[in-house]
Amino acid sequence: MTDAPLPRSPAPRSPGFGSDNVAGVSPAILAALAAANDDSMPSYGTDDLSARVEARLSALFEREVAVFLVSTGTAANALALGALTPPWGAVLCHAESHIENDECGAPEFFTGGAKLVHVAGEAAKIDPDALAEAAGRNRGDVHCVQPAAVSVTQASELGTLYGVEQLRAIGAVCRAAGLKLHMDGSRFANAVAALGVSPAELTWKAGVDALSFGATKNGAMGVEAIVLFDRAKADELAFRRKRGGHLTSKMRFLAAQMDAYLDGDLWLANARQANAMAARLGAGLAALPGVALQAPAEANMLFVRLPQKMIDGLLAQGFRFYTDRWGAGVVRLVTSFATTAEDVDRLLEAAGKLG
Repeated sequence: MTDAPLPRSPAPRSPGFGSDNVAGVSPAILAALAAANDDSMPSYGTDDLSARVEARLSALFEREVAVFLVSTGTAANALALGALTPPWGAVLCHAESHIENDECGAPEFFTGGAKLVHVAGEAAKIDPDALAEAAGRNRGDVHCVQPAAVSVTQASELGTLYGVEQLRAIGAVCRAAGLKLHMDGSRFANAVAALGVSPAELTWKAGVDALSFGATKNGAMGVEAIVLFDRAKADELAFRRKRGGHLTSKMRFLAAQMDAYLDGDLWLANARQANAMAARLGAGLAALPGVALQAPAEANMLFVRLPQKMIDGLLAQGFRFYTDRWGAGVVRLVTSFATTAEDVDRLLEAAGKLG
């Protein structure tokens, strides 16, 4: 008789700090998906769950909004910009913005050829004075793309946050120049949780016309919402979403995720956990010799200069994070709703022994 295999010990938690995308799905969202699977529902977003999501988001933002659910942040950003920008337009953005560096030309594709034009600013955030100069450039010159929209990333790709006053200043420039303002909010929840202000204050009250409201990085399986505060663009965006291949037939599975995400402020609770773990990690690393935080932890991303021995040793032990893109010895560490204090302390303990 063949011996039965010995039982294996449970594998330790994977110490992933490379991105908040490596985390799994919030249990409440998984349960909502299972519940949506128990019954048949109308297709293409005509179901009750989709209607409830739009009502929830209207309440959250303190005004009636139009909502378009899609499965990726790239689709949310590119489709929103397509509705705000003509093919001969320019989207003014920071050189470190996500739409510039991480979306493989999707904004240009979905706008039909609009150009991304860089605007300067410290810490990956657009400077309002630089924006005002760029907004007036080449106006009326038929040989040049025409400024049409502005896109800000909240939280930024360096983990920094636009405060309310900064956004109001950018919004004022946009209104004066007749530009539409888009917010890439893949980590919008982290910004709201960190700044302690209302979603309305960080968006339409500051002049934002369209928001890509992220959920995937913060506990969903795969859903983002294009939130239009400028409802005049709703009909156009409906056709753009369909033409672009992002009108999901079984939309209830996207809506179920977003509905559970918003229910009981799960979206904020998840973001607060991620932010708290980043703060814990940052404080612990700052106390180690040879380690230098490049900036304080404002949300759930840290950029830290580590000794090469420490980087190599942590990677060899299975800790995952990105290196090199931000300069020699600088790594990016990202926490998520699923990151625990034990996960953070394991990394700190390992780093301390390598110091």
